[in-house]
Amino acid sequence: MIQKVLIANRGEIALRIVRACRELGIKTLAVYSEADVQSLHVQLADEAICIGGPKSSDSYLRADRIISAAEIADVDAIHPGYGFLSENAKFAEQCESCNIKFIGPKSKSIKMMGDKAVAKDTVRKAGVPTVPGSDGPVDSENEAVRTARKIGYPVIIKAVAGGGGRGMRIAHNDVSFAKEYHVARNEAEKAFGNGAVYIEKYIEKPRHIEFQILADSHGKVIHLGERDCSVQRRHQKLIEESPSPFLTSSLRKTMGKAAVKAAEAASYENAGTIEFLVDAKGNFYFIEMNTRIQVEHPVTEEVTGIDLIKQQIRIANGEKLEFDQGDIQFNRHAIECRINAEDPARNFIPSPGVIDLYYAPGGPGIRVDSHAYSGYAIPPYYDSMIGKLIAYGPDRKTALGRMYRALSEYYIRGIKTTIPLHKAIMSDPVFIEGKATTAYMEEFMARTPTDLFS
Repeated sequence: MIQKVLIANRGEIALRIVRACRELGIKTLAVYSEADVQSLHVQLADEAICIGGPKSSDSYLRADRIISAAEIADVDAIHPGYGFLSENAKFAEQCESCNIKFIGPKSKSIKMMGDKAVAKDTVRKAGVPTVPGSDGPVDSENEAVRTARKIGYPVIIKAVAGGGGRGMRIAHNDVSFAKEYHVARNEAEKAFGNGAVYIEKYIEKPRHIEFQILADSHGKVIHLGERDCSVQRRHQKLIEESPSPFLTSSLRKTMGKAAVKAAEAASYENAGTIEFLVDAKGNFYFIEMNTRIQVEHPVTEEVTGIDLIKQQIRIANGEKLEFDQGDIQFNRHAIECRINAEDPARNFIPSPGVIDLYYAPGGPGIRVDSHAYSGYAIPPYYDSMIGKLIAYGPDRKTALGRMYRALSEYYIRGIKTTIPLHKAIMSDPVFIEGKATTAYMEEFMARTPTDLFS
């Protein structure tokens, strides 16, 4: 049984894991960089060990130091959170070889679904619709151009080992394709150490909809409904909600079954997310699987009442899921806004620095997941997200009203944040009507005065 967990992450997700473990009676070990010595998860964990310098490459990406800390502190398991080493198959394999439970899928599944070309082939064989594209990586420009012509423009070039919008480029003709192909390869090489890319048909103005999966080690796989993640900037999600205002009950049922099929095809265990693009006609296509907990998992938790972090730990413990697909109820609507330390009026430039005043909203239907506090210094070395604001209610209208009210009560002084941007979106008719596609942010920014975000 798991009695002590090392949390191989930082920020709000590390704090979230500390809290879940404490409720389960499990001890926690925080590992941290020199820049995170004042972070809340370090203060609230039962034990803490510094593993290196401020840069991720000197700390949170150092598998050897994390494993050493685990052995020194005699932990039973490691929870990787999201980002950093959470989808690193080699790290999961190292944990397994050291007899430390990796709170996530097996290394084999991470490797399979982490290679997007292999993942696509795997789910296609299971009968899950996929976006038309190359059969695998395209190794030369000539081969790539031939493939793009065969698929039909526009196409999107994607890094095989990619994520977060890096190594991803769109081309509308042969001329632009030649340029974007090489840019995508260079970005992929720098970001992931792997310059391989593949090509897919570019679905214009789709919805980005993902299904939350839970799978135990006894063969049971279920889904916990969908999250609509269409509001994105440069392929980075800004707002997520559940249920999607676009899906019909029939389409939700069909996509849910497809998501379960995809997870079963990967022999998946633990929590994961199957991601789809859905066009205006309701055709849906698998694009990838995230083999970890997602940033936006609180949306699903508030809709279903199921604690996903606790479920991850129980599954890693070898326990069976206590519920079947028919037991899952979707009784609420929930919306999440990612609060980033960025200035949306200046092209989202990062805004690290000291928070002079931090006051989080409360009241009915509001949840705040954040590691920030008054006097906290936001370091410049990591992702700019400092918190997540979740509003929920019996219906979408109630959730929207609560979100706008909570954003109006959220005070962070000393740095710039995306709070004013989110307030403007919550007042926008297109978003209120549930018509946002992946093109929404670009269109919204083009028609909205930036002084609203100052």
